[in-house]
Formats: sequence, C-alpha cells, structure tokens
Amino acid sequence: MELDSEQVLDYLHHLKSLHKTPSDSFFKHTVYGLRYLYRVYGLPEHRVALPSIERPKKLPVVLSRNEIKLLLKTPKLHKHRLMLALLYGCGLRSLELRNLCIKDIGMDREQLHIRQGKGRKDRYVPLCDLLVRGIRKHLASERPVQWLFNGNNAEGNAVGLSANGVRWVVKQARQQSGIQKVVTTHTLRHSYATHLLEMGMDIMTLKDLLGHVAIQTTLVYLHVGRIDKQMAFSPLERLYTR
Repeated sequence: MELDSEQVLDYLHHLKSLHKTPSDSFFKHTVYGLRYLYRVYGLPEHRVALPSIERPKKLPVVLSRNEIKLLLKTPKLHKHRLMLALLYGCGLRSLELRNLCIKDIGMDREQLHIRQGKGRKDRYVPLCDLLVRGIRKHLASERPVQWLFNGNNAEGNAVGLSANGVRWVVKQARQQSGIQKVVTTHTLRHSYATHLLEMGMDIMTLKDLLGHVAIQTTLVYLHVGRIDKQMAFSPLERLYTR
C-alpha cells in the first residue's frame, strides 16, 4: 500500500493534535525520519511540511538587585567574581564570555568588543569603572596571554574556558549564596536586560546591547520588568515646567 503526501501530512497533523501529544523533539524527529526515508528510496522531491509548533511562552527568571549583589560577593576567588560581574554587568552570553580576548577590552574607552556573537554579529557594550578595575586586577594577578579567562586542557596547556567551567562557577555561587531561584549563566543576562529597562533605558538601545536581531526577542523583558506606567499627559503641560 502506498501513501501519498496528503496522507502523510494528515498523519503528522493528527500526531501533533493528540491530547497526549508527544514531545516537540519526538515530533520533529518523526518528520526528519520521513524526509530521510524519501532520500534513501530516491523518491521524487517530497517536501514534508513541518506543522507549526507552538513553543511554551515562559518568562525568564530574573534576580533582584539584592540577589545580584549577594551572588557577586559570594565566590572567594576574584576571577570567579569577575566572571559573574561580566555576565551580569555586560549582559554576555556564556560563549561570549569564553571567547573574550584581552585585545577586545577597551580600558580607555570603557568598552567591550563582542566579536561574532549569536548570529555572527559584532557589537560594543559599555564597561563601568568597577569592571575596569576588576579586569586590571585580574590581568595583573593571572597574567593571561590571549583569552581573558583561561582553562587547561589534558596536557595542562592554557586554552579558552569551557562551557562547563562557566556553568560550575555560576552553580557554586548560587549554592553558596543560598539563593533559591534557578540561576544559570543566562539568568544573569536576563537580569541585566530587565534591570536596565527598570532603570529607564529605552527598548531599542537595549536591543542593540543584547545583540538581538529582532525587537520581538527584546520585548519579553517588558513583561518581566517592574516599569511604572505614567498617566497620559499633554507635552504642553511640561513645556513650561522645570
């Protein structure tokens, strides 16, 4: 018995609409398997359309400002405190922190050059005086050569820090601080974005600092931040008031 493409698509839609729907991962692999089957048997160009999958709309976990202060002061090593401070203070992704080279740090201009972030985009983010002092102290004590933060390979040679290394630092800080929320490297980035909005930064500037391609990705922080909505007023009302 042969199935035509309409029957295959009907089956996929039925599979996705079941009350006890399989996980999105299982569903997608079913489709990928069918596409591979077409190629193996040399069938004509059957393009199996992937039915739309609604992703769960979960809001990100955000730490309070007091929780951030507690987390930043918890690690005993200055290197670990600096890593957390950069993740939060510059809104870095884990990969961006790990790829950070000494040449990317503009001390005088107080800027970080983030090279080839997500979407292969470069961007600049501001450094505050606290971070500049922390980086200078780290450079003087650790004397890194290429990357700002080094790890070690099996031979003991300096390499870029691993993803597990960054996760370990964040996990240890959370556990030792006593913070009950789930804290990951991305939690610090979420907190950075939310706190900036709460402090009055406009959404377009925040989008550029985060390196987002689409503004829709940035807009989620409007649902998390505690942003006071002002009553509507005429601009003439404030034109002659100081």
